[in-house]
Amino acid sequence: MPRVVRETLISVRDLVLTWGPFLLIGLGLLVAAYLLLDPAPPRRVVLATGPEQSAYAAFGKRYQAELRRYGIQVELRPTLGSRYNLRLLRDDKQHVDLAFVQGGSSEATRLVDEDKSGVPLASLGSLFYEPVWIFYRGKMANIADLRGKRVNTGARGSGSPGLFAKLLGANHLEREELKRSNLEETPAVIALLGNELDALVLVSAPESPMVQMLLQTPGIRLYEFTQAEAYARRYPFISPVTLTRGVADLARDVPPHDVELIATTTSLVAREHTHPALIQLFVQAASRIHGGAGWIAQAGRFPTPQRSEFAIAGEAERFYRTGPPLLQRYLPFSLANLIDRMWVALFSIVAVLIPVSRWVPPLYQFRVRSRIFRWYRSLRQIEDRMERKAEPADALLEDLDKLDARAARVRVPLAYTDQLYALRGHIDLVRERLRKAGSAA
Repeated sequence: MPRVVRETLISVRDLVLTWGPFLLIGLGLLVAAYLLLDPAPPRRVVLATGPEQSAYAAFGKRYQAELRRYGIQVELRPTLGSRYNLRLLRDDKQHVDLAFVQGGSSEATRLVDEDKSGVPLASLGSLFYEPVWIFYRGKMANIADLRGKRVNTGARGSGSPGLFAKLLGANHLEREELKRSNLEETPAVIALLGNELDALVLVSAPESPMVQMLLQTPGIRLYEFTQAEAYARRYPFISPVTLTRGVADLARDVPPHDVELIATTTSLVAREHTHPALIQLFVQAASRIHGGAGWIAQAGRFPTPQRSEFAIAGEAERFYRTGPPLLQRYLPFSLANLIDRMWVALFSIVAVLIPVSRWVPPLYQFRVRSRIFRWYRSLRQIEDRMERKAEPADALLEDLDKLDARAARVRVPLAYTDQLYALRGHIDLVRERLRKAGSAA
């Protein structure tokens, strides 16, 4: 092996042996921080949606696709509806992490909310409007005209029956004055089309396939809330909205005129202790899914921290205030999340290692120079023997030659070769003195 290469490898070895313990300590601290500080976000979450063929189910699939891009598996759990979703979120045994919750549902589940043993919930923001759709046959001038009619008010467990009960009360109607049924969405639509119902109440986003079909079904009419603003004044979770003429079908001009409706807003609700990184991903996904223009909402209207009946999660609030985290704008999610979790620990470890690292250069210097200086002890012993004149000069010269041969085999980095040559020069100096002493004798 060439001398230069050999000396370079020796230098590298010395550096590794000197720096190695400090690097291992730093790595150990990082691993400990990774494991003990803030755990990594789970790779699997459960999202409670709603009935099959509902807007909740359709949106759930879109969230599933969005989160898959980041390696997060979203398990969709179909449910009866919003009220049932809240119960699932509150129940630890159900292992539901997030759910769609309709505005007004928190009042309908007041007893659950008052349970002190329940799990605290946080909102990720309002996502979209859910108008109250009342589809009917025949004539209907106001809600009071439903008295004595066959009306499906929504499946038990959904938020629709409770919300419609409030509307009935506002119109001085009791639920017992209607021939009520609580079919799920699809069977109820079939019953209305089969003339087994006089009216059907749906609280759903316009994206619902059932809503879009009924809007274009001959003989089925949509009730217009001419007092929409008054409803909104009485119930803070209700907003007046307009279904614009032709928005369902421009060619067939469906609806044939603007229709005033009332709507609740649906929120994405999570357990309060859901991992912040997951909340950040879901809010970003919500911005992409719900941020565009729809039948009722203009572009940029949703998602929003407004009109939510639950406190906004801190991570979601930061998103609405400043947008995505800076690191996630330029780095992959996994790396950005790792840095975000570790930056406090990382700076703490660096703050400890910087002063400790000042010991490394002296240690490195001591390690290299000790290979040279230890031979001075042998040289001094030979010199002492020479001064005592107890041994012949030839024996001392032989020991000096052996010492010189050993010193010649010492390998040190190039920066320290001057000290190695100084050692060999001192050996030559003692040798010269021995020779002079021998000649004089």
